[in-house]
Amino acid sequence: MELGNLQRGYIDYISALFHEGFLDNQFTQLQQLQDESNPEFVLEVATLFFDDSEKLLNELSRTLDQQVVDFKKVDAHVHQLKGSSSSIGAQRVKNVCIAFRDICEETDTAGCFRCLQQVKQEFYLVKSKLETLFRLERQILAAGGSIPIMW
Repeated sequence: MELGNLQRGYIDYISALFHEGFLDNQFTQLQQLQDESNPEFVLEVATLFFDDSEKLLNELSRTLDQQVVDFKKVDAHVHQLKGSSSSIGAQRVKNVCIAFRDICEETDTAGCFRCLQQVKQEFYLVKSKLETLFRLERQILAAGGSIPIMW
């Protein structure tokens, strides 16, 4: 594919991620921290987010599967997930975590399971979207271009 088309596709794709609420301005701030001395900064931060979030989601599943649910532990895990999703700009994950914490306060096990499914869905969606974005970036760089700046 021609470089200009790749770059236009990148702009359209990332614009849609913001428009659809997958990402917020925190992601833009991360991109601004990336430079020639650390060209894979955003990818590295995202990879850490993916790994940590998957561990937290697994731990949340285990905690909710206990006969007696420790809601303080559930809340602590959700709080951690909310913080990491907020720091990378994963807006929809963060928003579900806010609702999840409210349900957790009510000690509503069934509600927590619903929230867990919803947060998993949003997490895997944003993970897939970001992986596609990083693939587009690699294609642009491989074609000899530079990543369009959105700010």
